[in-house]
Amino acid sequence: MPNPGEGHAYPPQPVSWTKRDLLLFAASIGVSPSSLHLLYELHPSFAAFPTYPIILPFKGQSTDVVDFYASQSSNRSSIPGVPALDSRRVVDGERTITFHKPLPTTSANGTYEIRSRVLGVYDKGAPGTVVETEQTLINSTTNEIYSRAVGKGFFVGQGNWGGPKGPKTENYPPPTGREPDAVYEYQTTELTALLYRLNGDYNPLHATPEPGRKMGFGGAIVHGLFSWNCACAGVLRELGGDEPANMSMFSARFASPVKPGDALVTEMWRMGDRDGEGFEEVRFVTKVKGGKVCLSNGRARVKVVGRKSQSKL
Repeated sequence: MPNPGEGHAYPPQPVSWTKRDLLLFAASIGVSPSSLHLLYELHPSFAAFPTYPIILPFKGQSTDVVDFYASQSSNRSSIPGVPALDSRRVVDGERTITFHKPLPTTSANGTYEIRSRVLGVYDKGAPGTVVETEQTLINSTTNEIYSRAVGKGFFVGQGNWGGPKGPKTENYPPPTGREPDAVYEYQTTELTALLYRLNGDYNPLHATPEPGRKMGFGGAIVHGLFSWNCACAGVLRELGGDEPANMSMFSARFASPVKPGDALVTEMWRMGDRDGEGFEEVRFVTKVKGGKVCLSNGRARVKVVGRKSQSKL
């Protein structure tokens, strides 16, 4: 059947950010202190961590805490042909972002907005509904594109409304019979989600136990996008020299929840398929140490240069 939501465009969303926002983001996802160009605003090579735009649809132009549920409802008009979906019961399914231009270290030099449209809405029956959207960060004065993200939100238990089931998903497993080319480990704490949410994603699911209990998680969980961004920090550190220009795409599927205090282990494999600009595909898997895979289908396009030496002024 035809997809009832395909092509639906949301109103453009103005967004803004400061150097302080970029510093908080980099620190909250585990960027190494040795990479001062991502953590110190007076460094001569100060730069935005490449995946920062993924937080802007949550942050918008706000400089303070916002009501997550109310903001998600107000930022999203109803999708024609799709029943109303409850944002209090939604988790991330998959995210892919491609980078077109380096992000300025502040939005003060222009006027920026997120332009969003629906790519598809898929009825998965009793488990829930998947809404796939594209979000493009644009300088609305010059129409320059900085990044384009595609995400799948999974609305738990909100299926069986008669919609299409959607296309079969593509899988990108790591190569078999090979040890990873690099491994990155990051230890979360009870403060990890509480710090990450200050970037603008104030979903109560990651701060207080009640929503997580209702959704079957047993309590508060770490943001899926924290794990996603943390894995990106690991890939960029271990293979891309912690230089934003050395990554052109990053993608992963959310496979299972992460609890505060879990250690995350990201294993990476180079695929050796360099393009004309020197980027090659890297596949990765992130696991909870001693437990389940939490990020699967991991892919990135990286100029592989190895680890960065100690950052100096």
